[in-house]
Amino acid sequence: MSDVSNKTELKWYEGISSYQWMVLLIASLGWVFDVFEGQIFVASMRDAMPALLNVAPEDASVSSWNNIAFGFFLFGGAVGGVLFGILSDRIGRSKTMIITILFYSLFTCASSFSQAPWQMVALRFLVAMGVGGEWAVAAAMVAEVMPTRSRSVMGSIFHASSVFGTLLAAATVATLIGNESINAWFLDRGWEAWRVGFAIGVLPALLTLLIRWKLREPDSWKAAKEQAAQDPNQKMGQLSELFSSENLRATIVGVSLSTVGLVTFWGIHIYGKNALLRRAQADALVAAELIPPGEQATAEEKTTYDVQKKAVLNGPAAATIKRAEMMSMVLNTIGGGLGLVLFGWISDRIGRKGAFVLYHVAAFAVVILLFQILLPSNASATALAVCLPVFGFFTLGMHAGYAVYFPELYPTRVRGTGTGFCFNFGRLGTGIAFVSFGILYKMTPESQALLLAPLYLLGAVIVLFGRETRGVELQQ
Repeated sequence: MSDVSNKTELKWYEGISSYQWMVLLIASLGWVFDVFEGQIFVASMRDAMPALLNVAPEDASVSSWNNIAFGFFLFGGAVGGVLFGILSDRIGRSKTMIITILFYSLFTCASSFSQAPWQMVALRFLVAMGVGGEWAVAAAMVAEVMPTRSRSVMGSIFHASSVFGTLLAAATVATLIGNESINAWFLDRGWEAWRVGFAIGVLPALLTLLIRWKLREPDSWKAAKEQAAQDPNQKMGQLSELFSSENLRATIVGVSLSTVGLVTFWGIHIYGKNALLRRAQADALVAAELIPPGEQATAEEKTTYDVQKKAVLNGPAAATIKRAEMMSMVLNTIGGGLGLVLFGWISDRIGRKGAFVLYHVAAFAVVILLFQILLPSNASATALAVCLPVFGFFTLGMHAGYAVYFPELYPTRVRGTGTGFCFNFGRLGTGIAFVSFGILYKMTPESQALLLAPLYLLGAVIVLFGRETRGVELQQ
């Protein structure tokens, strides 16, 4: 049933009860810590893996093991997203949210005791299971608790909270590992600072106490549970139902959209945010009058250049380069955060499908602008600084659409299952894509971004085959 009349009477934030705000807060906190647990490894892997291998950070084995850990994290997210999505349909949203948060927080803490690379890899898989599951459960719960007029904006706010998880991880690592005095203090006591960063990961477990105390199961889930008890054809959390004639199109569209979004995130978005860093590095090399050796240069000349380049970048220019790196991250994060928050508002005006098409097409355009025009032409730092928030807005902002759209595609009895499957099987597709890239290609970030950019246009076409769910009550 349409909610058009309701929307004209009340704005999205009006008439929201204190309990509904509490659900949004708890779901968002779970997602903040969810992202923190995922990003703490990314932020500290250049310290953790060399320590576990007992080699220098530049050793090739470090990159190899980090890539393996990243791959296992993606695969763990796929497994956990499906497993805990099913569980949330069968035993309830709040109960499953407690399990997922305990899963990722306790196994992140356990990572601090790793003594070998394989142990870190195995624990990353287990952490990811909780990470993938928590998002699916929280997204479904937010959608079910909120009124139709508010659902899209609340879902966008929920997903946008991920920005704080990334910043929290970066701040934790900068404070512990980036601070020489603190790092030395821990080393004097026989405890490496990167281990403390992982140990902090146990703190989100405290959130489960609030969930247990405050949250109750959504009324729609209770009704579906009662219906399932009376009708054997309405079983809760049946994975096979995602591939029934009623849901197959939604499942294909959902998995395809998330795969496009996650492949482009890891293959394009994370490199774009380094634009000002590379601009500052290039300026430092020009100022030092250091000319790269040509293709005919001898191995000795290339080695000499590499040594001189390292000295320049780590010398007096290092502080300027670091500031440029931080500014890139800030501008990209601000733009991305706005893109996430505003997806719901935009999708209420032009439809879910219209919003996805807008974000995908605009993302393609801004990626071409940044990687094919601005960076190759050595554009000024000002031009890059103007482009980066727009780049972040569209390349990251579309991800909020998954929290808005996926729960709307399925009936309550398989909402957690479907939401978790769509988003987290995108992780599986991403893992497969990057294993293939690692085996078949060796590319610069710029060439990889340009190669992957057409995926945005593919995403804009894929969503046209999905159902429009703007203003429609959730399926029961």
